[in-house]
Amino acid sequence: MANLKEVRNRISSVTSTQQITKAMKMVSAAKLKRATNAIIQLRPYANKLKEILANLSASLEDGVSVYTQEREVKNVLLVVVTSNRGLAGAFNTNVIKTTNNLISEKYNAFHTSGNLHIVAIGKKAQDYYEKRGYNVIGNNNEVYSALNFQNISAITEAIMQGFVDGKYDRVEVVYNQFRNAAVQILTTEQLLPVPKSENATDDNASRVDYILEPSKEEIVEELIPKNIKLQLYKAVLDSHASEHGARMTAMDKATDNAGELLKSLKLAYNQARQAAITTELSEIVSGAAALSNG
Repeated sequence: MANLKEVRNRISSVTSTQQITKAMKMVSAAKLKRATNAIIQLRPYANKLKEILANLSASLEDGVSVYTQEREVKNVLLVVVTSNRGLAGAFNTNVIKTTNNLISEKYNAFHTSGNLHIVAIGKKAQDYYEKRGYNVIGNNNEVYSALNFQNISAITEAIMQGFVDGKYDRVEVVYNQFRNAAVQILTTEQLLPVPKSENATDDNASRVDYILEPSKEEIVEELIPKNIKLQLYKAVLDSHASEHGARMTAMDKATDNAGELLKSLKLAYNQARQAAITTELSEIVSGAAALSNG
Protein backbone atom coordinates (compact mmCIF):
# COMPACT_ATOMS: atom_id res chain seq x y z
CA MET A 1 0.00 0.00 0.00
CA ALA A 2 2.98 2.33 0.54
CA ASN A 3 3.65 2.07 -3.19
CA LEU A 4 0.08 3.11 -3.94
CA LYS A 5 0.44 6.15 -1.72
CA GLU A 6 3.66 7.14 -3.48
CA VAL A 7 2.01 6.89 -6.91
CA ARG A 8 -1.00 8.91 -5.69
CA ASN A 9 1.34 11.65 -4.46
CA ARG A 10 3.13 11.73 -7.82
CA ILE A 11 -0.20 11.94 -9.67
CA SER A 12 -1.24 14.87 -7.48
CA SER A 13 2.12 16.60 -8.02
CA VAL A 14 2.08 16.18 -11.80
CA THR A 15 -1.55 17.36 -11.97
CA SER A 16 -0.62 20.54 -10.10
CA THR A 17 2.36 21.09 -12.39
CA GLN A 18 0.19 20.61 -15.46
CA GLN A 19 -2.26 23.23 -14.21
CA ILE A 20 0.61 25.69 -13.70
CA THR A 21 2.13 25.10 -17.15
CA LYS A 22 -1.29 25.43 -18.77
CA ALA A 23 -1.86 28.75 -17.00
CA MET A 24 1.62 29.99 -17.99
CA LYS A 25 0.92 29.05 -21.60
CA MET A 26 -2.28 31.11 -21.58
CA VAL A 27 -0.53 34.11 -19.99
CA SER A 28 2.31 33.93 -22.53
CA ALA A 29 -0.20 33.68 -25.38
CA ALA A 30 -1.86 36.91 -24.24
CA LYS A 31 1.48 38.70 -23.82
CA LEU A 32 2.68 37.34 -27.17
CA LYS A 33 -0.25 38.99 -28.93
CA ARG A 34 0.70 42.43 -27.58
CA ALA A 35 4.43 41.92 -28.20
CA THR A 36 3.78 40.70 -31.75
CA ASN A 37 1.63 43.74 -32.53
CA ALA A 38 4.41 46.03 -31.28
CA ILE A 39 7.17 44.53 -33.44
CA ILE A 40 4.95 44.14 -36.53
CA GLN A 41 3.97 47.81 -36.34
CA LEU A 42 7.55 49.00 -35.83
CA ARG A 43 9.38 46.77 -38.32
CA PRO A 44 8.19 48.41 -41.61
CA TYR A 45 9.06 51.88 -40.28
CA ALA A 46 12.50 50.77 -39.05
CA ASN A 47 13.30 48.98 -42.30
CA LYS A 48 12.15 51.92 -44.44
CA LEU A 49 14.17 54.40 -42.43
CA LYS A 50 17.22 52.18 -42.79
CA GLU A 51 16.63 51.95 -46.56
CA ILE A 52 16.23 55.71 -47.01
CA LEU A 53 19.31 56.38 -44.93
CA ALA A 54 21.34 53.88 -46.97
CA ASN A 55 20.26 55.54 -50.22
CA LEU A 56 21.17 58.99 -48.94
CA SER A 57 24.47 57.90 -47.42
CA ALA A 58 25.49 56.18 -50.66
CA SER A 59 25.60 59.52 -52.44
CA LEU A 60 27.60 61.31 -49.74
CA GLU A 61 31.29 61.36 -48.96
CA ASP A 62 32.69 59.27 -46.12
CA GLY A 63 32.93 60.93 -42.74
CA VAL A 64 29.55 62.66 -42.92
CA SER A 65 28.79 61.32 -39.43
CA VAL A 66 30.95 60.25 -36.52
CA TYR A 67 28.74 57.16 -36.21
CA THR A 68 29.73 55.87 -39.66
CA GLN A 69 33.50 56.26 -39.25
CA GLU A 70 35.46 53.04 -39.52
CA ARG A 71 38.57 52.91 -37.34
CA GLU A 72 41.03 50.38 -36.00
CA VAL A 73 39.18 48.07 -33.65
CA LYS A 74 40.78 48.13 -30.20
CA ASN A 75 37.71 47.87 -27.96
CA VAL A 76 34.54 45.89 -28.64
CA LEU A 77 31.10 46.14 -27.04
CA LEU A 78 28.55 43.33 -27.32
CA VAL A 79 24.91 44.03 -26.52
CA VAL A 80 23.34 40.72 -25.43
CA VAL A 81 19.53 40.69 -25.33
CA THR A 82 17.90 37.99 -23.20
CA SER A 83 14.94 37.88 -20.82
CA ASN A 84 14.63 38.37 -17.08
CA ARG A 85 12.91 35.02 -16.52
CA GLY A 86 13.44 31.44 -17.58
CA LEU A 87 11.01 28.63 -18.43
CA ALA A 88 11.27 29.57 -22.10
CA GLY A 89 13.01 26.50 -23.47
CA ALA A 90 16.41 27.22 -25.00
CA PHE A 91 15.60 30.90 -25.65
CA ASN A 92 18.21 32.42 -23.31
CA THR A 93 20.69 29.57 -23.62
CA ASN A 94 20.88 29.97 -27.39
CA VAL A 95 21.56 33.72 -27.18
CA ILE A 96 24.36 33.19 -24.66
CA LYS A 97 25.77 30.30 -26.67
CA THR A 98 25.77 32.42 -29.85
CA THR A 99 27.50 35.24 -27.98
CA ASN A 100 30.13 32.88 -26.59
CA ASN A 101 30.80 31.50 -30.07
CA LEU A 102 31.14 35.05 -31.40
CA ILE A 103 33.64 35.86 -28.66
CA SER A 104 35.71 32.71 -29.14
CA GLU A 105 35.77 32.94 -32.95
CA LYS A 106 36.09 36.69 -33.45
CA TYR A 107 36.90 38.55 -30.24
CA ASN A 108 38.88 36.13 -28.10
CA ALA A 109 42.00 38.34 -28.17
CA PHE A 110 39.93 41.34 -27.01
CA HIS A 111 38.44 39.28 -24.17
CA THR A 112 41.88 38.07 -23.08
CA SER A 113 43.29 41.61 -23.08
CA GLY A 114 40.29 43.06 -21.22
CA ASN A 115 39.07 45.09 -24.18
CA LEU A 116 35.76 43.27 -24.55
CA HIS A 117 32.73 44.83 -22.87
CA ILE A 118 29.20 43.50 -22.38
CA VAL A 119 25.93 45.40 -22.12
CA ALA A 120 23.29 42.94 -21.01
CA ILE A 121 19.61 43.66 -21.57
CA GLY A 122 17.92 41.01 -19.46
CA LYS A 123 18.76 39.36 -16.14
CA LYS A 124 19.79 36.03 -17.62
CA ALA A 125 22.67 37.52 -19.62
CA GLN A 126 23.55 39.92 -16.79
CA ASP A 127 23.92 37.10 -14.24
CA TYR A 128 25.73 34.77 -16.62
CA TYR A 129 28.48 37.18 -17.64
CA GLU A 130 28.91 38.79 -14.22
CA LYS A 131 29.45 35.39 -12.60
CA ARG A 132 32.13 34.59 -15.16
CA GLY A 133 34.09 37.78 -14.66
CA TYR A 134 33.24 39.57 -17.90
CA ASN A 135 33.34 43.35 -18.03
CA VAL A 136 29.58 43.94 -17.78
CA ILE A 137 28.55 47.59 -18.00
CA GLY A 138 25.52 48.83 -16.08
CA ASN A 139 22.31 47.02 -15.21
CA ASN A 140 19.33 47.14 -17.57
CA ASN A 141 17.13 44.44 -16.04
CA GLU A 142 14.30 46.89 -15.26
CA VAL A 143 13.83 47.85 -18.89
CA TYR A 144 11.19 45.14 -19.38
CA SER A 145 9.07 46.66 -16.61
CA ALA A 146 8.40 49.60 -18.94
CA LEU A 147 9.49 48.56 -22.40
CA ASN A 148 9.30 51.72 -24.52
CA PHE A 149 11.40 53.71 -26.95
CA GLN A 150 12.49 56.24 -24.33
CA ASN A 151 14.01 53.64 -22.02
CA ILE A 152 15.85 51.86 -24.83
CA SER A 153 17.01 55.24 -26.18
CA ALA A 154 18.69 55.97 -22.84
CA ILE A 155 20.71 52.75 -23.17
CA THR A 156 21.52 53.50 -26.82
CA GLU A 157 22.63 57.06 -26.08
CA ALA A 158 25.14 55.78 -23.51
CA ILE A 159 26.48 53.30 -26.09
CA MET A 160 26.66 55.98 -28.78
CA GLN A 161 28.51 58.35 -26.44
CA GLY A 162 30.97 55.59 -25.60
CA PHE A 163 31.60 55.11 -29.32
CA VAL A 164 32.12 58.85 -29.87
CA ASP A 165 34.52 59.00 -26.90
CA GLY A 166 36.54 56.10 -28.30
CA LYS A 167 35.65 53.65 -25.51
CA TYR A 168 34.31 51.24 -28.12
CA ASP A 169 35.36 50.93 -31.73
CA ARG A 170 32.72 48.39 -32.69
CA VAL A 171 29.33 47.53 -31.23
CA GLU A 172 27.39 44.36 -32.09
CA VAL A 173 23.98 43.17 -30.93
CA VAL A 174 23.02 39.51 -30.35
CA TYR A 175 19.31 38.73 -30.05
CA ASN A 176 16.46 36.47 -31.14
CA GLN A 177 14.61 37.78 -34.17
CA PHE A 178 10.90 36.98 -34.04
CA ARG A 179 9.29 35.08 -36.91
CA ASN A 180 6.42 33.28 -35.22
CA ALA A 181 5.59 31.62 -31.91
CA ALA A 182 7.61 28.53 -32.78
CA VAL A 183 10.48 30.11 -34.72
CA GLN A 184 13.08 32.55 -33.38
CA ILE A 185 16.15 33.33 -35.47
CA LEU A 186 19.40 34.02 -33.64
CA THR A 187 20.76 37.24 -35.11
CA THR A 188 24.01 39.17 -34.79
CA GLU A 189 24.04 42.71 -36.16
CA GLN A 190 26.62 45.47 -36.16
CA LEU A 191 25.20 48.57 -34.53
CA LEU A 192 28.27 50.85 -34.65
CA PRO A 193 29.86 52.03 -36.76
CA VAL A 194 26.72 52.09 -38.88
CA PRO A 195 27.41 49.45 -41.56
CA LYS A 196 27.37 50.51 -45.16
CA SER A 197 24.52 49.30 -47.32
CA GLU A 198 25.22 46.08 -49.22
CA ASN A 199 23.94 47.92 -52.29
CA ALA A 200 26.18 50.93 -51.75
CA THR A 201 28.20 50.03 -54.84
CA ASP A 202 25.05 49.58 -56.92
CA ASP A 203 24.15 52.59 -59.08
CA ASN A 204 20.51 52.11 -58.11
CA ALA A 205 21.41 52.89 -54.51
CA SER A 206 21.95 56.54 -55.38
CA ARG A 207 19.33 56.91 -58.12
CA VAL A 208 16.35 57.34 -55.81
CA ASP A 209 15.17 60.88 -56.39
CA TYR A 210 14.18 62.47 -53.07
CA ILE A 211 13.09 66.06 -52.63
CA LEU A 212 15.25 67.12 -49.70
CA GLU A 213 14.89 70.02 -47.31
CA PRO A 214 17.34 70.89 -45.77
CA SER A 215 20.51 69.40 -47.31
CA LYS A 216 21.39 65.71 -47.55
CA GLU A 217 24.18 66.15 -45.02
CA GLU A 218 21.92 67.72 -42.41
CA ILE A 219 19.21 65.11 -42.90
CA VAL A 220 21.65 62.19 -42.65
CA GLU A 221 23.30 63.75 -39.59
CA GLU A 222 19.86 63.94 -37.97
CA LEU A 223 18.62 60.54 -39.11
CA ILE A 224 21.63 58.39 -38.18
CA PRO A 225 21.31 58.76 -34.37
CA LYS A 226 17.56 58.14 -34.60
CA ASN A 227 18.15 55.10 -36.78
CA ILE A 228 20.69 53.65 -34.32
CA LYS A 229 18.21 54.03 -31.46
CA LEU A 230 15.44 52.55 -33.57
CA GLN A 231 17.51 49.52 -34.59
CA LEU A 232 18.31 48.62 -30.97
CA TYR A 233 14.68 49.20 -29.98
CA LYS A 234 13.59 46.87 -32.79
CA ALA A 235 16.07 44.21 -31.60
CA VAL A 236 14.68 44.38 -28.05
CA LEU A 237 11.07 44.21 -29.29
CA ASP A 238 12.01 41.24 -31.50
CA SER A 239 13.57 39.52 -28.49
CA HIS A 240 10.58 40.35 -26.28
CA ALA A 241 8.12 38.80 -28.73
CA SER A 242 10.44 35.82 -29.22
CA GLU A 243 10.59 35.27 -25.46
CA HIS A 244 6.82 34.98 -25.12
CA GLY A 245 6.62 32.78 -28.19
CA ALA A 246 9.33 30.48 -26.85
CA ARG A 247 7.72 30.34 -23.41
CA MET A 248 4.28 29.61 -24.84
CA THR A 249 5.73 26.78 -26.94
CA ALA A 250 7.74 25.42 -23.99
CA MET A 251 4.73 25.47 -21.66
CA ASP A 252 2.56 23.82 -24.31
CA LYS A 253 5.08 20.98 -24.60
CA ALA A 254 5.38 20.76 -20.82
CA THR A 255 1.60 20.49 -20.52
CA ASP A 256 1.51 17.70 -23.12
CA ASN A 257 4.38 15.88 -21.40
CA ALA A 258 2.59 16.14 -18.06
CA GLY A 259 -0.49 14.61 -19.68
CA GLU A 260 1.55 11.68 -21.01
CA LEU A 261 3.18 11.20 -17.60
CA LEU A 262 -0.22 11.25 -15.93
CA LYS A 263 -1.42 8.45 -18.22
CA SER A 264 1.59 6.34 -17.27
CA LEU A 265 1.17 7.07 -13.57
CA LYS A 266 -2.55 6.26 -13.59
CA LEU A 267 -1.82 3.01 -15.42
CA ALA A 268 0.86 2.15 -12.84
CA TYR A 269 -1.54 3.08 -10.03
CA ASN A 270 -4.32 0.86 -11.39
CA GLN A 271 -1.90 -2.04 -11.86
CA ALA A 272 -0.56 -1.65 -8.32
CA ARG A 273 -4.10 -1.37 -6.96
CA GLN A 274 -5.21 -4.52 -8.79
CA ALA A 275 -2.15 -6.37 -7.52
CA ALA A 276 -2.91 -5.26 -3.97
CA ILE A 277 -6.55 -6.36 -4.27
CA THR A 278 -5.50 -9.72 -5.75
CA THR A 279 -3.04 -10.24 -2.89
CA GLU A 280 -5.71 -9.43 -0.29
CA LEU A 281 -8.20 -11.81 -1.92
CA SER A 282 -5.59 -14.55 -2.03
CA GLU A 283 -4.88 -14.06 1.66
CA ILE A 284 -8.60 -14.17 2.50
CA VAL A 285 -9.14 -17.35 0.43
CA SER A 286 -6.05 -18.96 1.97
CA GLY A 287 -7.25 -18.03 5.47
CA ALA A 288 -10.75 -19.37 4.81
CA ALA A 289 -9.29 -22.60 3.39
CA ALA A 290 -7.08 -23.02 6.44
CA LEU A 291 -10.06 -22.56 8.77
CA SER A 292 -12.09 -25.09 6.78
CA ASN A 293 -9.33 -27.68 6.94
CA GLY A 294 -8.94 -27.04 10.65
